[in-house]
Amino acid sequence: MTKMRIEGSFVALITPFNADGSVDFGGFRTLLNWQAAQGTSAVLIMGSTGEVSMLTPEERREIVEKTAAMKPGNMKMFYGCTGTSTAATIAYLKHAKAAGADGAILAAPAYICAPEDDIEAFFAECADAVELPIGIYNNPPRVKSDLHWDHLLRLMKHPNIVVLKESTTRVGQVAQVCAALPDATIMCCDSPNLGLVVPTMSLGGHGTANMTGNIDPAGLALLSTPWKDPAQSVVFRDTYLRLLPLLHFTYSAINPVAVKSLMKAVGLPAGDLRRPLTGLKPDHLAKGLAIVRALGLDSQYGWKSAPGLPMAAE
Repeated sequence: MTKMRIEGSFVALITPFNADGSVDFGGFRTLLNWQAAQGTSAVLIMGSTGEVSMLTPEERREIVEKTAAMKPGNMKMFYGCTGTSTAATIAYLKHAKAAGADGAILAAPAYICAPEDDIEAFFAECADAVELPIGIYNNPPRVKSDLHWDHLLRLMKHPNIVVLKESTTRVGQVAQVCAALPDATIMCCDSPNLGLVVPTMSLGGHGTANMTGNIDPAGLALLSTPWKDPAQSVVFRDTYLRLLPLLHFTYSAINPVAVKSLMKAVGLPAGDLRRPLTGLKPDHLAKGLAIVRALGLDSQYGWKSAPGLPMAAE
């Protein structure tokens, strides 16, 4: 069976909330349609950007069921299905498959800080359990476990594992994975602090699995285009340097505080963060609004009359 291949921008979507704190499914529809229209190849719903750790199990199942039915066009719909244990994760995977998900993303279960061999076995057991395309997320900043490229390359041979999202702080690992030419999509986090975007794309990576696409999906789609000819490297360089202030801003607070606060300020359906997280202070938010205006995103996306934008001009 041929593996699913995804190239380009894979946006880790926020979870929009209503004023009463409930999930805003109308907001989800608006955001999904907007992402598809701006060239996003795939979205991850209920990743760390989607505040998944603060959603109830009932909310998680409802989000999968309702958003899978909203799928716009050919954009792939992946869901964060990591549970507190292997059994809980497999249950989420089976539910996602039954609800019509295109795929799932798994990270190591949080807090337990399991040894890397155990996490490799966790990914393999989950991939064996459900016939669903799976992306593995090596995310040591959040879960401590940091898989070596030997672990990753073994896992990427699995017929159901189709994506690697890399967030290691060991930048040299990217070269080892790319050099092996695994039969899976290689993507990286867009955080400029990790410094993975340039080496991943220049060494043959297939795109970025990003958070900043929540505020500039067209820009991240351009940034995440694989280098299939020399001209794309120039496009990438110019785009990366232009977007660098925005990338730094979206990672200037713990994910997704900065990006969700900025989305709300420009009028996108976002709502408040779920407690105990709170939005950015006005002076911090004003810096993001200034970047939006400097990049022309307010004009590009029709946000000129958004209530938050005048704040940065005061």
